[in-house]
Amino acid sequence: MSGDDNSGPLMADVARLAGVAISTVSRALANPGRVNEKTRAKIDAAAKQLGYTPNAMARGLRVGKSNVVMIVLPGSLYYGTSQVIPQVLESINRTLMQNGYNLMIANLDRDEKSERHILDLAFGGTVCGAIVLSSTLPEDGGRSLADAPIPVVALLQDLSNVGIPSVVTNDREAVREATADLIALGHRRFLYLAGPYGNYHDVERYAGALEAVLAAGLPEEAILRSGGLDYRHSFQIGVEAAEFFARQRDKPTAVIATSDDMAISFMSSAQEKGYRIPDDVSIVSFDGSPVCAHCSPTLSAIQQPMEEMGERAALMLIGYDGAVCDATQGPIVISSKLVRRKSIAGVAR
Repeated sequence: MSGDDNSGPLMADVARLAGVAISTVSRALANPGRVNEKTRAKIDAAAKQLGYTPNAMARGLRVGKSNVVMIVLPGSLYYGTSQVIPQVLESINRTLMQNGYNLMIANLDRDEKSERHILDLAFGGTVCGAIVLSSTLPEDGGRSLADAPIPVVALLQDLSNVGIPSVVTNDREAVREATADLIALGHRRFLYLAGPYGNYHDVERYAGALEAVLAAGLPEEAILRSGGLDYRHSFQIGVEAAEFFARQRDKPTAVIATSDDMAISFMSSAQEKGYRIPDDVSIVSFDGSPVCAHCSPTLSAIQQPMEEMGERAALMLIGYDGAVCDATQGPIVISSKLVRRKSIAGVAR
């Protein structure tokens, strides 16, 4: 975080570009009704072109640089049993506060207005860094967060290919190993409960399952897919997957779910239909939230190291772990682990 002060444009710059007095800019920002529409439009256009935001007005009075780091969320928070985002946020916040920084949640949506707001914060000097959480980079009007004069780190999504240092877990490897364990127990036909098609995590996790199946000499058709909806519909995915499972003549003997929510709702719905777990079908999920240990039967899950990932991303951003924010080396990978419980069993011979 060291280096020259990238404080961004000043109110005087906006006034100069718009061809008005600084006091006029101040009135337009603080009390828009006191400035005529034509002048206000010129000021708005100049501010947007320069990346100036009203929050930058106090820059000249402020001592030192901003100590605020913003979190860019993938969209509206989803409050299911898979508390990945809240747990990661808690870890990031604790780490930043311990090192003299404050956390700002920049958005609760990823629409055009939110994208513009995020970029205004980044280019306007309000924040000193950004962590992009499980999503793509904000872009608007030809601007991208990748071009902002602040350090940026991606967490739970690999953006190193676009020059953003990234911290991820080993989605593909973890699912590959869990699927291989199921194959070793005699399972030969699988049902994969998918997240949104094209989503980074879904791509990685399905690839891991497929690699294990192919490595065992099984055909790609050994994996059936169900789901494909947004993660906010995870419970619905599990319920619909149980309906899909019940319709199959040659039923899968193991289910691989890309979130705990999917696995829990599948397990509940399947049991209501009379299927026994794990006697009729084994289940393993991804995330490993605490509730998995309290399901009936207890749910086997690939447990993500949420606290460790959040801490590592925050420390990397502020430069306290000795790591250089260098995306050319690829992402930093922190391994997840399979916690095996009673929802998995071998296939009856």
